[in-house]
Amino acid sequence: MRNCILILLFCILPVAAISQNVSVKTNVIYDATASINAGVEFSVGRKMTVDLSGNYNAWNFSGNKKWRHILVQPELRYWLCEKMNGHFFGVHAHWMKFNIGNVKMPFGLWKETAHNRFQGDLWGGGLTYGYAFLITEHINVEALVGVGYGRVIFDKYPGGNCGTVILSDKKDYFGPTKLALNLVYVF
Repeated sequence: MRNCILILLFCILPVAAISQNVSVKTNVIYDATASINAGVEFSVGRKMTVDLSGNYNAWNFSGNKKWRHILVQPELRYWLCEKMNGHFFGVHAHWMKFNIGNVKMPFGLWKETAHNRFQGDLWGGGLTYGYAFLITEHINVEALVGVGYGRVIFDKYPGGNCGTVILSDKKDYFGPTKLALNLVYVF
């Protein structure tokens, strides 16, 4: 993951030096869950940008808790006034590979994860609304929320490190799909 971030930065930074239309960011909400994350956003038109964020968590926690995942969320944004400032609407997609177990999910989502382990993939997309607050010429704070659909394909295991698959199944999910409070540096 670190190599992917470095490659992205080396590809984007030369463009950033001449464009003033590129930003890099981190989501402090994901930071609070010990998930490494980074994002890059770049202009593709007068009021349009593309945002690409990635998250990675490979840690085991005490009590045999797991919240391992890799998540990628590309998004096309339309800004109401000017790019990277003020209100925006977006269309996002997401893919996640996960291994979660013995974790109580927030908002009562997927209650079975408190006593079982699940491993699989999530695919989907949704709509986003957000607002970027200018702090200085180069620093922004961006708040956003997304709702949409997710298709979860998973194997269920008894709680613990190993075990035999109890169930292989699919689930459809409608609800929150994106939440961010980003610290942003605009080039």
